[in-house]
Amino acid sequence: MQEQYSPLSVEAAAQSHWDETRAFEVTEDTSKPKYYACSMLPYPSGKLHMGHVRNYTINDMLARHLRMKGFNVLMPMGWDAFGLPAENAAIAYKKSPAEWTYANIDDMKSQMKPLGLAFDWSREIATCDPDYYKWNQWFFLKMLENGTAYKKTQIVNWDPVDQTVLANEQVVDGRGWRSGAIVEKREIPGYYFAITKYADELLNDIDTLEGWPDMVRAMQRNWIGKSEGVRFAFNHDIQDASGNLVQDGKLYVFTTRADTIMGVTFCAVAAEHPLATRAAELKPELAAFIEECKKGGTTEAELATQEKVGVSTGLFVTHPLTGTQVEVWIGNYVLMGYGDGAVMAVPAHDERDFAFAKKYNLAIKQVIAVEGEEFSTEAWAEWYGDKTRGVTVNSGKYDGLSYKAAVDAVAADLAAKNAGEKKTTWRLRDWGISRQRYWGTPIPIIHCDCCGDVPVPYDQLPVVLPTDCIPDGSGNPLKHREDFLNVDCPKCGAPAKRETDTMDTFVDSSWYFMRYCDPKNSDAMVGDGTAYWMGAANNAAGGMDQYIGGIEHAVLHLLYARFWTKAMRDAGLINFGEPFKNLFTQGMLLRDCYYREDASGKKRWFYPAEVQVQHDDKGRPIAAIAVEDGQPVIMGGIEKMSKSKNNVVEPKDIIEKFGADTARLFTMFAGPPEQSAAWSDSGVEGAYRYLRRLWTYGFKNLDAIKAAANTLDGIELSKDDKALRFEVHNTLKQINLDYERLQYNTVVSGVMKLLNALEGYKGENSAVIRECFGILLRAIYPAAPHIAHTLWNELSYGGEIATAAWPEPASDALVQDEVKLMVQINGKLRGEIHVSKDASKEAIEAAALEDEGVKKHLEGTPKKVIIVPGRLVNIVA
Repeated sequence: MQEQYSPLSVEAAAQSHWDETRAFEVTEDTSKPKYYACSMLPYPSGKLHMGHVRNYTINDMLARHLRMKGFNVLMPMGWDAFGLPAENAAIAYKKSPAEWTYANIDDMKSQMKPLGLAFDWSREIATCDPDYYKWNQWFFLKMLENGTAYKKTQIVNWDPVDQTVLANEQVVDGRGWRSGAIVEKREIPGYYFAITKYADELLNDIDTLEGWPDMVRAMQRNWIGKSEGVRFAFNHDIQDASGNLVQDGKLYVFTTRADTIMGVTFCAVAAEHPLATRAAELKPELAAFIEECKKGGTTEAELATQEKVGVSTGLFVTHPLTGTQVEVWIGNYVLMGYGDGAVMAVPAHDERDFAFAKKYNLAIKQVIAVEGEEFSTEAWAEWYGDKTRGVTVNSGKYDGLSYKAAVDAVAADLAAKNAGEKKTTWRLRDWGISRQRYWGTPIPIIHCDCCGDVPVPYDQLPVVLPTDCIPDGSGNPLKHREDFLNVDCPKCGAPAKRETDTMDTFVDSSWYFMRYCDPKNSDAMVGDGTAYWMGAANNAAGGMDQYIGGIEHAVLHLLYARFWTKAMRDAGLINFGEPFKNLFTQGMLLRDCYYREDASGKKRWFYPAEVQVQHDDKGRPIAAIAVEDGQPVIMGGIEKMSKSKNNVVEPKDIIEKFGADTARLFTMFAGPPEQSAAWSDSGVEGAYRYLRRLWTYGFKNLDAIKAAANTLDGIELSKDDKALRFEVHNTLKQINLDYERLQYNTVVSGVMKLLNALEGYKGENSAVIRECFGILLRAIYPAAPHIAHTLWNELSYGGEIATAAWPEPASDALVQDEVKLMVQINGKLRGEIHVSKDASKEAIEAAALEDEGVKKHLEGTPKKVIIVPGRLVNIVA
């Protein structure tokens, strides 16, 4: 064993051993309890930063700890490899997305390798591999057969220059983010998954997810968005150009506030609504406004932030209860894809309607009153829209009713008139999976002029995506790829065309965790591996035991994975309905960032090493200058590590200087794993110093530990021996509790205390040192596996530390003959005493009064002596 700690040589040797012994590859073993722990698979962007190290080390500590406790643990890794970033890179670098993606995978794997993460790489998958996405296509066809997948026309953001659909976040100020072209709304056909068929189950099953954070469960509930209300119709006699009543003479709306129905002063419809279309035919000047609306957003989030504008159609509908005529407006804040594409407007009790009415000088009629509150049409007050307060007013027969009573009465009257009924609606919409993009799973459909849309036969799967296309930004290159496009119809044999849309990449990530269980199965989507690692058995729920990932995926990814799991269950592929028993959302790693802004507002971000920070006399940062020119830069605060802000720390830089164990140990010690934590150069150095001390202690005690007995049986223990064992085993109790809670920052605190205790030990009992240092090595192994592995071997503890029994506190070590008590005078600490654990009150009091520190601060006879058993003595002077 070398005297000096050399992390690079220690870590290279440990990793070589793990590779040679295939230490982390697992198989299905029914002789052990199983545990499946998985981190969300990364996008292969090419570079790791220390934020990634933190995320994966959490999973690694969990897996290593449980393996030592006798579990058969699966911890796989793969790549979410399809998607838009690869296409953008292909356009920029003029290379195929496949070439860019696989090069990045190789690069990221090479960066992960030095970290010593215990991934089972034999199960690695990449979602752009035909062997993987074949099963996306296979299950799409199964869902098409049972009606869970279907085709319909959808309203999308269309970039006329790039000839592609844009996601809402790719529309900036009404223009395409790349081309700058004015975005259009178009109705185009696309494929959908009927996730709404599972809305009730998706909502109700949230209550069973007891291992998920409450915040994530709330986000899931809100996204599903169950609303109970009333759907009813305003009748009208508006005819289309052929003389037929538009929508059979009924304008339907849905409201959760039927109690305010007597306050309706206008109705608003979406730009795509049939009444809007008819209005534009009657009043051509409306067409321009309608076209402008179609350039806007397609989500509720966008509509919430944009200015509310509208125009009157000049059309009227009839109020179903009063018979009065209600004007119809076209509003840019109404979405055709939500409900019926129309709303009843009650400006007095809806903030959005209030602002709209004020803008266009429309009537505002109060129909809810709260005792002691005065209503005004001048400014919005929170209570105007609060359904939990107040009663109906100015509502005729409904006056004086509370919210629920009014809703029930209105619903009953509408039903009696055959005009409406109570109904439950959902914010959740069916999942549109068609993307007019190249780098994704091909949708297995063939378009035949004779037979229509024909599914690709199962025995012809996968439909393989050509990997040598280089997008140029002018649309989907598959449309011009004759060898992909042209195919014979599977039904009639006539010349036909393949579907060129590809699947939303959320499809790829909705079930990849199941494929890890059966990665080499060429005959089935899932099989015995999934049944073993995730299956429900012995009245226990199925699913992954622990899923780890960022809070940013709390809605869509998790919702789609839950839906996909239920759809697979209903297809008879699995026997469980929820994919993840436990969910852990880790915090981000943060770091200071600095920038300058030019005249156009463009920011140039500086690396922290390029900046010199100035501090005040209390050490607080007050300003910063660039090293290159001495001129000021703006301190941008602490932000999530991001390449775009140049505030990342790359693992290789830390590993080269301090080693992987230091990188791992620091990221775990930086703060509670579920909370964000700030990067600290001094913290990294502190972690390295600790590991050097650990190595030095092992080296200094090498001979004694190697020669010591493996048991304390028959060995008489001194006072110092017992004190060390008590401190070590007592600290181990807390460490074990923290491991169970995934509180890895306090686990690291605990192992630091263990080394402090060993270094402070005054005894010479080598067997006690061997026992206590062995506990320390096993306790730190999941966080710093390389150094623990090496010291374990060098000190001849025997076997592999990776499979050594996890240490448990010894009951005899926790029994104290003597206890330490703090001594206070008037609440201030003045000394400490050691007394027999059976000492009488009188003996404790006498020992406290004889302590030199106490004597120095005590004058005369104390008024009172208070003894807290096992903890302290407080002397009241």
